Amino acid sequence: MTVLCVLILGLFSGWAVGYKQGDNVTLYVNKVGPYHNPQETYHYYTLPVCRPDKVHHKSLSLGEVLDGDRMAESLYHIRFRENVEKKTLCKLTLSEKQVDELREAIEELYYFEFVLDDIPFWGFVGYIEESGFLPHSHKVGLWTHLDFNIEYNSDSVIFANVSVKDVKPFPLEEGAGAAVGGVGVGGGSLTVTHTYSVRWYESNLPFARRAERLRDYSFFPKTLEIHWLSIINSLVLVVLLLGFVIIILMRVLKNDFARIHFPCSLFTLAIIVMALLGMFNIHRHGAINSAAIVLYALTSCVSGYVSCSFYTQINGQRWVWNIILTSALFSGLFCSTHSVVKHSKNVTGRYRKKVLMNPKALKFPGEPHPSLEAY
Repeated sequence: MTVLCVLILGLFSGWAVGYKQGDNVTLYVNKVGPYHNPQETYHYYTLPVCRPDKVHHKSLSLGEVLDGDRMAESLYHIRFRENVEKKTLCKLTLSEKQVDELREAIEELYYFEFVLDDIPFWGFVGYIEESGFLPHSHKVGLWTHLDFNIEYNSDSVIFANVSVKDVKPFPLEEGAGAAVGGVGVGGGSLTVTHTYSVRWYESNLPFARRAERLRDYSFFPKTLEIHWLSIINSLVLVVLLLGFVIIILMRVLKNDFARIHFPCSLFTLAIIVMALLGMFNIHRHGAINSAAIVLYALTSCVSGYVSCSFYTQINGQRWVWNIILTSALFSGLFCSTHSVVKHSKNVTGRYRKKVLMNPKALKFPGEPHPSLEAY
């Protein structure tokens, strides 16, 4: 994850955003998740935290979407090169259920990710302490105050991080009905006040090299940045499941395949793959025929290119006939085969109907009809 951020900053290092003193620097909240599984992430606002009345999301690039980003504007007001000391962010009244949600997140070592001027930084949602064996104590605390430390050079932001040094966590006891740390509690609810501070520090590092500052900083353990074992297990599982599905479909649809008279098995396979991928609704009447026509139209450009390329290599002169044969050979054979089969079925159906309605019609001179022997 850190490597991806370094690459992004390296690609866009030349696009510096210039700020003047007092300009607003937007802080985006992104996602939360367990520390020991960075691939499992959720939106930051899924937790009971301070949020605006109307959440405005940031327009994401393709790379940000693939990375699972969910950036949204926050309530933090940060001004360029203006320090802030213990400013109130919001006051929250948490229900017992919300307190339990926070406790569960903290016990699973949930971290959060913020983004400031395309610089991601991370911190923990809360604090957990396990002490003693007999008696055993289990303490869970919520970080209600955050210190933002931001480095700048001239009119650019170089680096940012968040710390909770010299900050005491707000204790979250079992249940929300008990008095906690002298903070107002009543009616099965818990009142929490969130605050923050902002401190700016001047840096000598130029904007073009700020990716180096992020590269030297690592929040996640190096061994957890890429879960190769999980990736391999997922790929093997997908291949096995896909193989099982194909085997089952081949056995179930074996008789259906026998009634399909496609000249090219690859064409049929392509339609089956399109159906498996959900590119069309197979239960809709005529969907397979429509998919066959669309697939033929899309692949006609490939056949035209291959045909013209080969015809040019053999120094062909009748290119008009080449175009006509390329476009009509497959479709002509297909339509002819389909027409013959359809006509044969219609003739056979009328013949059987005639026999059932008038069995004597099949009586040959001098021979009793087999169906009349019982009479």
